[in-house]
Amino acid sequence: MSAEEQAQGAEIAIVSRSRCLTAESTTSLNDSILQYRTLHGRRYHNFKDSEYWGPNDESQNEQLDIGHHMLTLLLGGELFLAPIGDHPQNVIDVGTGTGIWAMDFADKFPSAQVVGTDLSDIQPRWVPPNCKFELDDAQLEWTFPPAHFDFVHLRCLMGSIKDWPYIYSEIYRCTKPGGWIEHVDMDIEFKSDDDSVGEGHIMRRWSKTFIDCGEQMGRTFLIGKRSKSLLEAAGFVNVVEKRYKVPVGSWPSDKGLKTIGQYNLLYCVQGLEGWALWILTTILRWSYEEIQVFIAQMRAAMLKRSNHSYYEVIAVYGQKPEAKTEKAAPTAEGGEEPTESVLSAGAAPSASAGPS
Repeated sequence: MSAEEQAQGAEIAIVSRSRCLTAESTTSLNDSILQYRTLHGRRYHNFKDSEYWGPNDESQNEQLDIGHHMLTLLLGGELFLAPIGDHPQNVIDVGTGTGIWAMDFADKFPSAQVVGTDLSDIQPRWVPPNCKFELDDAQLEWTFPPAHFDFVHLRCLMGSIKDWPYIYSEIYRCTKPGGWIEHVDMDIEFKSDDDSVGEGHIMRRWSKTFIDCGEQMGRTFLIGKRSKSLLEAAGFVNVVEKRYKVPVGSWPSDKGLKTIGQYNLLYCVQGLEGWALWILTTILRWSYEEIQVFIAQMRAAMLKRSNHSYYEVIAVYGQKPEAKTEKAAPTAEGGEEPTESVLSAGAAPSASAGPS
């Protein structure tokens, strides 16, 4: 780091390529404002008043793509688990990041119109013809039509959302009857089955630090554990939860898990600074030097083969109930008056239901 960068400390600089951003929650990238902040040399989004701890620079974007490959391997080579059928029509990837999932999905399903939304304009310009990207803060009121999407996909949004019940209620409103939601997220609590990562271990302290910061910010890192009950509270049915142990490193004897662990180690080591810098600077007010020491300790622990660490990835998917037609009510003449009532396609149950 240069002397000039050190002198900047934790100051956040604004880098702006001015365009006009509408007041709506979504806006075409063609009409977007591209404003970025920098913190200790790392670049971050500047989408209105939204807060997100992850950088959007090349290093972190490369890490996101590594994570995409690792998660695809974890799901057996699949992009998702929900039984959405062979011909989805309208699909959204919320928090799309580099857009790699959305582009892969669009290539696999030519029938679908896929939109990827994110706070940052970091997606490629050359994309499949049935895929597009929009700047979007999913925490605002959704501007998509009601009952529009066949499939809503969310992944790795831990620590980024203030009000999960509200977002799930908006997703419910914008999902077609019979459509599906899938939310895949990481439980950031590092652990081991052989006590090689026990109480007091640096990897446990790392987990606790960021879990506590998430609760302090009001943006939980524990959403993976809470998704199932929150989706059910939002009105989704046929909700399924699947949990996967994801090793850090090549220590497993199983060949498949060994490969996943190798990619996960690369994903974690490359992501450490990006995960830590904004949160520890702005929430805990740590110095840059303190943060780098913490990162170095965590990196060394991850690279140590005698630490048989893993964390869980939790995939939850559910379905908006099919629209139903009530039996026609008898008329005064004894006939039947056709009255169609959509029982399940309306507003979701109160967003305040379920755990917070």
